[in-house]
Amino acid sequence: MELLCFKSLKFFGLHMNSLPYKCAAFLVVALMIKTLWLPSSSNFSGMRLNPKSDNEKSKFLEVPQIVWGLNNQKIAFARACLTARLLNRTLLMPSLSASLFYKEVIQLRPISFDKVFQFEEFNARCQGFVRLGRYSEVSDTGDVFELQKGNGRRWTIEKDLEQLREFGKAPYDEYQVIRVVGKNPFLWHDHWPTKDYAKIFECLVLVEEISLEADKVVSKIKEIGMEERSRVSRLQVNVNATLQSTPYVAVHMRIEKDWMIHCKKLEQRLNVSEICSSKEQIMRRVGSIVGLETPIVVYLAVADNLLEDNSILEGWGEGLLPYEKKKLGVLDVYKKHPYLIQSAIDYEVCLRSDVFVGNTFSTFSSLVVLERTQLMMSVGVAQRCGLDVRWPSYAYNLEGESNGPRPWAANMSDVSLQAISYGSNRVSCW
Repeated sequence: MELLCFKSLKFFGLHMNSLPYKCAAFLVVALMIKTLWLPSSSNFSGMRLNPKSDNEKSKFLEVPQIVWGLNNQKIAFARACLTARLLNRTLLMPSLSASLFYKEVIQLRPISFDKVFQFEEFNARCQGFVRLGRYSEVSDTGDVFELQKGNGRRWTIEKDLEQLREFGKAPYDEYQVIRVVGKNPFLWHDHWPTKDYAKIFECLVLVEEISLEADKVVSKIKEIGMEERSRVSRLQVNVNATLQSTPYVAVHMRIEKDWMIHCKKLEQRLNVSEICSSKEQIMRRVGSIVGLETPIVVYLAVADNLLEDNSILEGWGEGLLPYEKKKLGVLDVYKKHPYLIQSAIDYEVCLRSDVFVGNTFSTFSSLVVLERTQLMMSVGVAQRCGLDVRWPSYAYNLEGESNGPRPWAANMSDVSLQAISYGSNRVSCW
């Protein structure tokens, strides 16, 4: 091979005693040494030339327990994933929180991520984007650096991003685990566009036990809706043939006492009047959705234990058949689970609905709309609003056509998740 290389140099007209020949010969020798002594590119990652075992090569990020409501926890989890991605690390599977309130001592215990979402499915769907790891993968539990996240008004988004970038370099990148200490990831600064969050949410699949519970609720809704449509039309309908095609509306009805306190304070602080909605306004606007075919079941997703108004089933317009958990006969499906799982079931029921109506200042509603928008985009739907499209969504706190709720689709080009995390009245069909 060496002889062939030097002959090639002569072919290009270079003589052995010339300076160009000597320089070229030096390069040939250097390349040969590199080929013989350095490992191939398939044996090392990044700039590491001395490969270690798979576990030793892996670098991890550990975050504090994730708390608050289901969808705040989903956002916090996604933000932790994206932080790990920025640091070129694997996120160690975090603990979620089973209860909404800390005073619920019995349910205060953490709940493992893989008790709610499918671990392997997450990694399969998010392969090449982010990765979730188990603590058993950490080979040196003492090789840890603690990262204290900054806080306060002086800790700007620019300072936060600069800190993260620093921790992606030496000497910090040599630690196998970077452990973030301090506040809940939901409160971390947001450095990522909405589409990156949407990618994470697409990878979250409920474990089968929870998904089957949601199946029970949806089946019950569809059975009642089909029976009612059959009764009105006086036709004998084959249950098995039409159950899946029976439509229903899901309304995330935020009129619980904790929400009303929060939204009234928010209206005062933001000096706006389109956050809180009364029961009467919600019923009126849902009943005014243009083109909605009736009779149709309206499932009311509401936190029953926080509800002070027991008359939410009264006053709905003709053809609208309101059902909540108790009337639907599925209360026992929910009550055997802690708050987090109950919320996950309701979320799935709302996500699968033919028409969804929610509040733009609710994280729950906003994430349902985000996922429904993502679903439409994935199947190539260009027009994302109106009853003639698949998975239409509406905002009952904002007035739309004919005094109905405003059509609502997530803005997937947003540079952050601010509008979804904290709410906005600037929504439309994007």
